Amino acid sequence: MADTPPGGDPYSPPPIPPAAPTPPVSAIPPRVAKFSGRGLTWRRGLVLAGVILLIAGCAVYMAITLGDDLGLQALIIGLVAAILPVPVLIACFLWLDRYEPEPMVYLIFCFAWGAFVATAASLNVNRETAELFAGWGLPDSLVAVLGAPFIEELTKALGPFLLLLFRRREWSGITDGIVYCGLSAVGFAMVENILYLGGYGYAAGADQYGPATGVQNVFAIFIVRILLTGFAHPLFTSMTGIGLGIAARSADKRVRIFAPLAGLLAAMMLHGTWNLMPSLAAALGQNLIVLYGYIGVMVPIFLGMVGLAVWLRGWEGRLTERRLPDYVRAGWLSPPEVAALGSLGRRHSARRWARRVAGEPGLKAMRGFQFSATRLALLRDGMLRGLDTKPADRARTAYEERQLLDAITAYRWAFVGRDPQAPVGVWDGARYHLNFPDGVPRTVEAPAEPVVPIPVVFTPPPAPSPYGPYGPPPPGYR
Repeated sequence: MADTPPGGDPYSPPPIPPAAPTPPVSAIPPRVAKFSGRGLTWRRGLVLAGVILLIAGCAVYMAITLGDDLGLQALIIGLVAAILPVPVLIACFLWLDRYEPEPMVYLIFCFAWGAFVATAASLNVNRETAELFAGWGLPDSLVAVLGAPFIEELTKALGPFLLLLFRRREWSGITDGIVYCGLSAVGFAMVENILYLGGYGYAAGADQYGPATGVQNVFAIFIVRILLTGFAHPLFTSMTGIGLGIAARSADKRVRIFAPLAGLLAAMMLHGTWNLMPSLAAALGQNLIVLYGYIGVMVPIFLGMVGLAVWLRGWEGRLTERRLPDYVRAGWLSPPEVAALGSLGRRHSARRWARRVAGEPGLKAMRGFQFSATRLALLRDGMLRGLDTKPADRARTAYEERQLLDAITAYRWAFVGRDPQAPVGVWDGARYHLNFPDGVPRTVEAPAEPVVPIPVVFTPPPAPSPYGPYGPPPPGYR
């Protein structure tokens, strides 16, 4: 890592760093937020207040509706049982988001949107659709196959879509789409499970045979709906998340329009197929249809989605190795710093190293360093993709880039020059000039696999241009 920030004579033999006291936590800069370029105006304040009131109103509406339909006892039992898998599912999505964690307020927004707004809208539309189909003499099963997939997937995806529309800079790719849409689906599934566990489970059994039968029904439904098929709603809506994530990282307007539509259509079709299986089994008297469909169709799709999500999670780490070398050549970063960002294992090793040489402040600074470097790689990737088409957007990107570079330089102060086992040297953007124990400085080429942090002094970086210190992206780059 760097001994000093950019500046000074880069080729003068650097002195051995003194045992400087550990900087206080207050000296470590906070994480750089994703720059929006706009403050909280009165219009945005009204929109924010409107969204909060909408979610709160839908939450109150769902509580009253479920309470009236189920009764207080069944509502409480259904609520407790439905909440049990939620922390596990949320932890899975947060695990996917470890390279570049999204703001917690947006994660909460997506979860609350799915739990209250999407469920309130879907409940009413499904009831109206059932009455309409009954008037036409159509079976209720068509509501589950045709009506429910349409309205449920549409409303679950609407919250993340609004986030993409108004906070596009908060999206770093497909992983964010899966996380945002997955959390919306988790919230939706939680409230829906309250209805199934409390109403179709406990209330139905207790009314007919007593509380013991109601509890038995709750256990049976819990095993089927949560332990065996709890992945269903997140899987459906993740299809839409893939489309939204592709749109977020594309400069092509056609892709921005058709990718979310294709993802939403795939989610509706998968949801409809899922609901079709029990309907066919009931109509034909062949319960094995559900088993064959579950094992032969849904489980492979789920495993495929898990594999894709894990691969995409690693893509954010590999992105730093593809984009940050531009900053290495410009003198802002060294090869070991970039290499130490390439995987979660290397990042963990770097945090352990920082904690060993600089204590808890060093650990905190290394985490901020890694977060800022990942944001910088995503920002550079967006530059090369041509995501910013307006001058104002390019100016905001250049401003955020400079913020991140300054933050990376500041974070180094917490842990640089503190490892007595590493040589001290200068990085000129192409090779090292190291001071060896015999006092003779030597030039050393950067190794092909630099995985150990090396303390170096950085040469002064060039002044930033409107598109950063590296010029505009090549024409036609996608």
